[in-house]
Amino acid sequence: MSEFYVHPSAIVDEGAQIGKGTKVWHFSHVSPGAVLGENCSLGQNVFVANRVTVGNGVKIQNNVSLYEGVVLEDYVFCGPSMVFTNVLTPRSAFPRNTSADYAPTVLKRGSSIGANATVVCGTTVGAWAFVAAGAVVTKDVPDHALVMGVPARIAGWACGCGATLKFENDRARCKDCSREYQRNDQAVSLVAGPALP
Repeated sequence: MSEFYVHPSAIVDEGAQIGKGTKVWHFSHVSPGAVLGENCSLGQNVFVANRVTVGNGVKIQNNVSLYEGVVLEDYVFCGPSMVFTNVLTPRSAFPRNTSADYAPTVLKRGSSIGANATVVCGTTVGAWAFVAAGAVVTKDVPDHALVMGVPARIAGWACGCGATLKFENDRARCKDCSREYQRNDQAVSLVAGPALP
C-alpha cells in the first residue's frame, strides 16, 4: 500500500517524488522531477512542473500551477486560483523554455498567499508573510509582512499564527497566541513565546 494518496483522476508521472501522507486530489498533475514533501495537500486541478520543490505540510488549493523555478518551503499555503509566473519577458514568437530562462520564485517557511493573488517570478516571499487575496507581488516581501494591493505593498505585519500584529515602540504581542515580536525597520522577528513550527 502506498504511503501517499493519489486520486484516480490525477496523474503522477514516473520520476516524481511524493512524501508520506501527501494527498493529490482530482485532476491534478505532478510532473517527473517534481519533489513533494510529507503531509501536503494538492487540491483539484493543481499542476506541479518538473524541478519544482515543495516542502512538508504545504497546502495548495484548487486551480494552482507551480511552474519550473518555484520553491515552496515547509507549511506554505497557496490559496485558490493564485498564480505563479516563471518568465519575466514571455513571448509566443520567442519561446523561453529552458531552465536557464526561468526566474526562481521562493516562498519561505509558513508564508500564505491569498486567493487570486499573483506572485511574479524572481521574487521571494518571506517566512510567515501574508499576501492578501488579489495582490500582485512584484518585489521581495519581508518576513511576517502583510502585503496587499497592485502592486503589493506592506500594509501591516502578521504573527506566525496569522493574526495581525499591532506594534507600539517596535514591540508587538499577538492577541491570539501571545507570541511577542520585535520590529527593526522592515525586519520583524519573534522574541518570546512558543517557537513557530
